[in-house]
Amino acid sequence: METKVEDQSTLLDTIKLLVAGAVLLGGIVGYYYYPGVSVALRALGVLIALGVAVVISLQSAMGKALWSFVQGSRVEMRKVIWPTREEAIQTTIAVLVFALIMGVFFWLLDLFLLWFTRSLTS
Repeated sequence: METKVEDQSTLLDTIKLLVAGAVLLGGIVGYYYYPGVSVALRALGVLIALGVAVVISLQSAMGKALWSFVQGSRVEMRKVIWPTREEAIQTTIAVLVFALIMGVFFWLLDLFLLWFTRSLTS
């Protein structure tokens, strides 16, 4: 008995996602079908279609799971201790200095290997 209810639920979710895709596709097709209308109005139509498609897709099980994931991600982002401006600048300077030192090292290594290769071949 549960399988039948589950099948109906997944079928309904699939229909919701297909309708959301059709709404979005309709907005995009409408954008190109009416070239005489101003670009701003056509873009607004696509944005409205996108909004409606998102609302429809969030009603499905996959949409609800995605929304739950987004909410959990926001909670986790609030837990992160972000570096201060001073720490970010210091880290950036350290990376730049390290990259400069490594660049000079590889340049000198290249010069040495070039000299060594020339001395062997000549």
